[in-house]
Amino acid sequence: RLHEQQKASESPHSWFRGVYLPPALHPLNKTFVKGGEWQDIDSTQEKRRAFLQDFCRKYNSRKKLQTHLVHLVSRIYVEDRHKVLYCEVPKAGCSNWKRVLMVLSGLAASANNISHDDVHYGKHLRKLDSYDLKGIYTRLNMYTKFIFVRDPMERLVSAFRDKFEHPNSYYHPVFGKAIIKKYRHNADQEALKTGSGVKFKEFIQYLLDSHRPVGMDIHWEQVSKLCYPCLINYDFIGKFETLEEDANYFLQLVGAPASLKFPKFKDRHSSDERTSTEVVRQYLKELSKEERQLTYDFYYLDYLMFNYTSP
Repeated sequence: RLHEQQKASESPHSWFRGVYLPPALHPLNKTFVKGGEWQDIDSTQEKRRAFLQDFCRKYNSRKKLQTHLVHLVSRIYVEDRHKVLYCEVPKAGCSNWKRVLMVLSGLAASANNISHDDVHYGKHLRKLDSYDLKGIYTRLNMYTKFIFVRDPMERLVSAFRDKFEHPNSYYHPVFGKAIIKKYRHNADQEALKTGSGVKFKEFIQYLLDSHRPVGMDIHWEQVSKLCYPCLINYDFIGKFETLEEDANYFLQLVGAPASLKFPKFKDRHSSDERTSTEVVRQYLKELSKEERQLTYDFYYLDYLMFNYTSP
């Protein structure tokens, strides 16, 4: 009776502290898939899902995450027409995925005509944490959940180049100023005033600092903390390295219109060289051996979960 009284006095959200969603593998519905050219992609997909499930089984036997259900789903976008849930991983094709979701939901006729600002600031798409608890659970259990990931070091360098090597009215004054102030010796007044010109080594010092002067950001947060892949059963795991094939196969799986293809264009800074393995190598040269190891350690779980090779 005392236990029941105590439970009744708690807020509903506290009931889900330590929530564990069983990682059962559900077969993908392949009713809509036409043509045999998807066989290799489908085989790769099954291997990725099995690999993640196997990892999570071992990982969860040692550690159980303590968190709220509402927080778990705060990065997940909902598209009710085709019953899909997309967990946003920045710098892994997320802008174009949001465009595709807008087309799927009937908010736009074509993904090619949606601006960057409309995608990120238009508030056209709804997130899963905006529903009540019943709505969240229903969608988690009934909808096809998908995620697209990227090599952690490539994603990190891509985020740095995007946010710190181009004019930016948010990241320079908020992150840049704090980073330069703490990690640059004898910084000049102009740099302290604008926050522009952050060096990659300074950015890594900030990333690895347990007492960092400004909080984490979704563009370089670990996927393990954005999407909780061992607590939420993702039905489809796409990779940035095979983005186009994976995305177009997924669109067939969920019965998207035949005319809808995943956009090929680069969302911003289209004249820049894409962040490749070679580009990453050049940036990592700026770091000491210890800093490189610590950066890898920071993303260790992401490397393991998605079977990426350590750099």
